Amino acid sequence: MTFPDRIERTLELTHSPEKVWAALTTAEGLGTWFGQRAEVDLRVGGQVKLAWDSGDTAVLTIERLEPPHVFAYTWPIYGLPEGDPRRTFVEFTLAPTGTGTTLTMVETGFAQAPDAETHKVAHNGNTEGWTNELGELVAYLDGRL
Repeated sequence: MTFPDRIERTLELTHSPEKVWAALTTAEGLGTWFGQRAEVDLRVGGQVKLAWDSGDTAVLTIERLEPPHVFAYTWPIYGLPEGDPRRTFVEFTLAPTGTGTTLTMVETGFAQAPDAETHKVAHNGNTEGWTNELGELVAYLDGRL
């Protein structure tokens, strides 16, 4: 049995690629829609540190940076112990349109999960998480956050 390895979402946004890029790659943007606080070392190999008021944290390692078109990072697989080296790869691709930007988000790497239950928790959790987080990104861009 194979496990789903990919989550993909595409949004049609009424904002310029530069505005969407800033929301994805700055501490102000990420610290508003993706967490409550963020630190960003914007370079390949740099880290993004996110923190939530709940006490949760996440550290992302930037893997690809092509302003203002591609932003990609790796981060831990949800449900695995802290320090586990397995990570998923998240890539945002921005394409200008006549009315704004097409944003595509793809997360892969869930097949690395060691068993069916861990995979289910990670894949389902992130599937639901991206629905919520991308909704918050739209709210942020629209000035509602």
